[in-house]
Amino acid sequence: MDMPSDPRTPDLRRRRFRQIPIRMLVPNVITLLAICAGLTAIRLSIEGRNELALAAIVFAAVLDGIDGRVARMIKGQSRFGAELDSLADFVNFGVAPALILYFWQLHELKNVGWIAAMIFAISGGLRLARFNATMDDPNKPAFAGNYFTGVPAPLGALCVLLPMYLVFIGAPQLPAPITAVFTLSIAFLMVSRLPVFSGKMIGGRIAPDMVLPVVVLVVLFIAVLISYPWHLLTGGSLIYLLSLPLGWASYRAHERRAREEAAAASEPGYSSPATADFNVVADPAENDRPPRLN
Repeated sequence: MDMPSDPRTPDLRRRRFRQIPIRMLVPNVITLLAICAGLTAIRLSIEGRNELALAAIVFAAVLDGIDGRVARMIKGQSRFGAELDSLADFVNFGVAPALILYFWQLHELKNVGWIAAMIFAISGGLRLARFNATMDDPNKPAFAGNYFTGVPAPLGALCVLLPMYLVFIGAPQLPAPITAVFTLSIAFLMVSRLPVFSGKMIGGRIAPDMVLPVVVLVVLFIAVLISYPWHLLTGGSLIYLLSLPLGWASYRAHERRAREEAAAASEPGYSSPATADFNVVADPAENDRPPRLN
């Protein structure tokens, strides 16, 4: 005998469905696609298709850069999405590059190569955990919002694959010990306290008269990336690594200026300036990505 249906059941189901807006699913789907790209990169590296494996990592980095922007555009930010993105970053930019390097060359060093790969993957996880833990630090100075502490995981992953880029552009392959040392060096930069430019200084708005030039530059960048991917990644990685001392020097200059202003503020008759130079922390709502994203 059929039991009478509860007339409230459809309403309850409809209400539960409304509790999860569709717009919140879109950025999460993009993040899941990035995880799929990272996992596929691992499989391709096992099969020896290293160029496709690196392409999958680059694709994951592109998705990682747009998921937060999409979430902001459609107002689909959520705590769940932020946590999912952190997990994706660990897989795509910690585990996947480490395994790719191990299957490509580090396996020649046996246990030493595996240890180097593990240290890089663990450093990626530690880097992300520290970022999440210190994101809302009330003691952080205002200007520090324009800097990352340590090399971000996506950029660390793209830079650590530099020995493979060099081979793909025709350069001699580096010995396995040098590749291992380079891998450990990038891992150290990720977990270090080195101040690194975050890109927030550039600003998120484009003047109307600069829209077309920016579009042309973006199209040119994509065309070069498709035509000469390894040359572009090689040059970009080298330029980024060489620019790290500039971020450290800039941070120290702002730190010194803050100390001088604090000392001046303690003097009698001091009045604070009307405007502060570069002392504004970016509002999480204005970021391209949800707050707890790297």
